[in-house]
Amino acid sequence: MSNAAGPLHVALIGNPNTGKSTLFNALSGQNVRTGNFPGVTVEAKSTTFTVDGQQIHLTDLPGTYSLSPRSLDEMVAVDVLLGTAANMTAPEVVVCVADAANLERNLYLYTQLLDLNLPLVLVLNMWDNAGRKGIEVDIEKLQASLGVHVVTTVADKGVGIADVKSAILAAKNQSLPQRPNLPAELAAAVSDLRSEFDSPPADFLLLRGLLDINGETEKRLAKLTHDKTFLDALNCHREKLATSGFRIPVAESRWRYDWIREHLKHCVVSTQAGQRTLSDRIDKVLTHRIGGVFVFLLTMLLVFQAIYTFAAPFSDAIGSVQDSASAGVESVVPPGILRSLLVDGAIAGVGGVVVFLPQIVFLFLCIGILEDCGYMARAAFLADRLMAPLGLNGRSFVPLMSSFACAVPGIMATRTIENWRDRMVTILIAPLMSCSARWPVYMLLTSAFVPDEYLGGWLSLRALVLFGMHFVGLILAIPIAWILRKFWFQGESSLFVMEMPDYKTPSWKVVGGRVLEQGREFLVRAGTLIFCTSILVWAAAYFPGDHTHLYEVQTELENIEQNETLIDISQEKIDELVAEHNQLNGELIEASYLGQAGHFIAPAIRPLGWDWKIGVAVIASFPAREVVIAAMGTIYSLGADVDEESSDLKETMKKATWSDGRPIFTLPVALSIMVFFALCSQCAATLMVIRRETNSWRWALFTFTYMTLLAYAGAWVTVQVGNWLLV
Repeated sequence: MSNAAGPLHVALIGNPNTGKSTLFNALSGQNVRTGNFPGVTVEAKSTTFTVDGQQIHLTDLPGTYSLSPRSLDEMVAVDVLLGTAANMTAPEVVVCVADAANLERNLYLYTQLLDLNLPLVLVLNMWDNAGRKGIEVDIEKLQASLGVHVVTTVADKGVGIADVKSAILAAKNQSLPQRPNLPAELAAAVSDLRSEFDSPPADFLLLRGLLDINGETEKRLAKLTHDKTFLDALNCHREKLATSGFRIPVAESRWRYDWIREHLKHCVVSTQAGQRTLSDRIDKVLTHRIGGVFVFLLTMLLVFQAIYTFAAPFSDAIGSVQDSASAGVESVVPPGILRSLLVDGAIAGVGGVVVFLPQIVFLFLCIGILEDCGYMARAAFLADRLMAPLGLNGRSFVPLMSSFACAVPGIMATRTIENWRDRMVTILIAPLMSCSARWPVYMLLTSAFVPDEYLGGWLSLRALVLFGMHFVGLILAIPIAWILRKFWFQGESSLFVMEMPDYKTPSWKVVGGRVLEQGREFLVRAGTLIFCTSILVWAAAYFPGDHTHLYEVQTELENIEQNETLIDISQEKIDELVAEHNQLNGELIEASYLGQAGHFIAPAIRPLGWDWKIGVAVIASFPAREVVIAAMGTIYSLGADVDEESSDLKETMKKATWSDGRPIFTLPVALSIMVFFALCSQCAATLMVIRRETNSWRWALFTFTYMTLLAYAGAWVTVQVGNWLLV
């Protein structure tokens, strides 16, 4: 047991929608460390605080309804509680959070925690809500009946937090609480199984192995024995239990709930039993099969609008600050490698990170409000049918929809998905949604090469192409998700069990804390990776060329601009210098490592109808898809300040030809480039966030590989079909 010389290790666990995360944040004072539990994608949160001189290290475990793990990620809570998780200290006290208004259901998890033989603290959260529902709990009787410290809290208002801290300290020295007695036949089966091991694992694992058929505990025990006969013994004991009338898993629920009811019958009284609550009346509208869907779509539209539109002024302001910072550096640092590193590498890299922050803030602000008010559970319920073709459930809808604005916040939003298979599949298909960064590519190529015609006199062909580009990835996401579930994330489809919490006014303190936490984490963790990638791409585009002459021309142009009233020089001479500057830029990027890579992949992209310049633009756009426009401007000696509306860039692209005089850019080639960008993973930020969220480079590389191959195949089919139709 801990003493004041070392921290007291405590685990926090509870059902979803019990306010567990809110309680954790209240206990932590926002001093939170986040990461991933060792070897899995589940987010780990921990904090350290001091109570009466005793340091307490608190770990927040994933929300769960029971300790019956069906996957490796769900096994996290069991491993941490048993002290078998890598690089983690076993907890000495467990805090179980329950909804005070739903004690009977919430205490099921509590009875499983009793099997661990660890000191427990039972926290009845949302105590005020229980009062509004007419539920009266005699805390003293309940505490005496269960033999544990019982504390009431209203975590979102900070009520009872000090009592929880005191109860944790008191619990470390208390006797172990009373636990349900196992049925005699089940206890005998556990004892017999123990003899199968030279070094028997915890009885808790043996019990769960018996009760959780095909669960993760069964697989863990089979590995420990290194013998297939163990599974035969396990099945034999299950058959014996079934013969004696102990039906797995129904019997476990019956015996645990009988124990719960026995301990609650003299402690809990409901004065409004059977009455319809306000939440029930609201749900009659918001979960209606027609009216509910309409409200849901309207709500999702507002969320999408907030991310897509409301964040734009803040992103533009960040862009303005970035431009001002670049101008400030250019005013004091002469043209050269240092200026290029600072402006094109460092400042552009920082800007490439911070520009995503407004979208992330607005997304998690919307999610936080919807979750805290209770509507998110209803939204997931209504979206569940839409997600069925993807083999996913309703919780995947918001992340995928958010990815139409930007995949970065969309992928981060998958943290609301408990099932690891669903979460991983959602992460891996989210980049297929056509984000706003692809829009400049679509606009440039559509306006330049798609005929300005109207089908039937009213439907614009250009509008039809733009519309289609936004749905290419969405349509292909269906078979991709099926393939991922079939070959990489096999297993039973997750049962969509969703508790409908009561509606309440969101706590701005709670919502604001979540937004700050997610924004800070993105900047610190994913942001550093994105910044490093930007620096590497700058270096690839800069070296190994000799920029001496370029900087001489650039210096001359800047001197003319700063002293235009003192220098007598014709506009024709200025135009010549600008043209020479752009020409040198184009030659240098061709000679750079980036340009060399473009020439290297030229044979591979030739079947797509692309030349090496398009290849260079594609590679250069890796930090962000929209960079392809500036890259094309540089390659064609027009300067990097062109945009998708540049008439000079469009005309230059139209005039570009192969050595035999054939035009490089045709309608099929333009469509193939758009299809490629609709499906490829040309976004370093997205890949870095995938690495962060999955805790592995493997899935980031997997995403890059499968999307690049898919994009190549889509572009090849597009150009072949297009050329065939135009013959």
